[in-house]
Amino acid sequence: MAPANPSAAPSGATGVLVLADGTVLWGVGYGAAGAGVGEICFNTAMTGYQEILTDPSYAGQIITFTFPHIGNVGANPEDIERSARAAIGCITRELPTAPSNFRSVQTLPEWMAEQGLIGLAGIDTRALTRRIRDAGAPNGVIAHSPDGKFDIDALLAMARGWPGLEGMDLAKEVSRTDTGDWDAGTWTLGKGYASPLLHAGGAGGEPTSAPASENMPTPNPSREREGDSRPHVVAIDYGAKDNIFRNLVKAGARVTVVPATATLDEVLSHQPAGVFLSNGPGDPAATGEYAVPVIQGLLERSVPIFGICLGHQMLAIAAGAKTIKMHQGHRGANHPVQRVGGEFADGVVEITSMNHGFAVDAATLPAGVVETHKSLFDGSNCGIAITGKQAFSVQYHPEASPGPQDSFYLFEKFVSGLT
Repeated sequence: MAPANPSAAPSGATGVLVLADGTVLWGVGYGAAGAGVGEICFNTAMTGYQEILTDPSYAGQIITFTFPHIGNVGANPEDIERSARAAIGCITRELPTAPSNFRSVQTLPEWMAEQGLIGLAGIDTRALTRRIRDAGAPNGVIAHSPDGKFDIDALLAMARGWPGLEGMDLAKEVSRTDTGDWDAGTWTLGKGYASPLLHAGGAGGEPTSAPASENMPTPNPSREREGDSRPHVVAIDYGAKDNIFRNLVKAGARVTVVPATATLDEVLSHQPAGVFLSNGPGDPAATGEYAVPVIQGLLERSVPIFGICLGHQMLAIAAGAKTIKMHQGHRGANHPVQRVGGEFADGVVEITSMNHGFAVDAATLPAGVVETHKSLFDGSNCGIAITGKQAFSVQYHPEASPGPQDSFYLFEKFVSGLT
């Protein structure tokens, strides 16, 4: 992993990774052609690469996959979390293998080219992962040129000129800009996603394989819409994964999604029984400039709140805690988290899915905020509850539990407590 001579590009190289410290790593490009700059991270998941690449939380990041068989199940429209591109690209040890799954409709490189995602193979991903673990996540540029021509000096300047994720508010860039209802349900093998509910009371239509639309219908602010007695959850979209909304619906909620920049009055205008704070990218302190006052207003009015990932960090900041940039972050589907406090003090360990480079600093939790979950990897905070309020949150992603239902209880707890 020592800096290489930029002029020593090996024969056949069509891709390159240029780090801000001058390290140049050559490989074979695939997917979209071009160059993108961001933070280099690694993900240890063995499956779900399409879900990962379309998770808005990865905005501003280049993902190193540690699992060798990326691409072996191909790509399909059902595994997309959001239609808008978020991640910059990915790094793999080998070129994606040919699809070997009945659900595949195209190869991973074909899909990545359509999505504008840059791929780079031929990199020693174990060495790159060790580097991130030892020295922290570096800034860098991933580039793919089919003719093998690169301006390394320009790419290095690009890497060195990128300011990094600290202080960067990316939620505005990946949030939906419209407001609308979400009624689509969860996925079933052989049937696809449950279609939007056809009538009030929770009865749904036949599942469909069509991807969810970004253009949701205009919501009716009444909590008793057409006789619909389900508790109404307003979800603030800081860069949400669609599967979170599906799980809220599965747990029995009627969901209205609002943009990250929605004001307190706009949120309250929908008369929510509870408010959900979504995942998202960037520095939570930066997003908190406009998000925290809204959450504090909800807490003052004792509106029930449930947060995931960035939403967890937003709730913690609103309660008086601080967040910190992590050395390497947590990204993967094999993260052990123990339930340690409050209603969750049973000592049970969940194997969770995570994606975050910032964390709540447990040492800054004020009186009245209970640490409920803790990482068994490094002891970092993974959950809180606010005493005297119906407000709790977790750092991990229960909608993507490797279980896959091990953490669904969190959605049930939130929705069942709403009136």
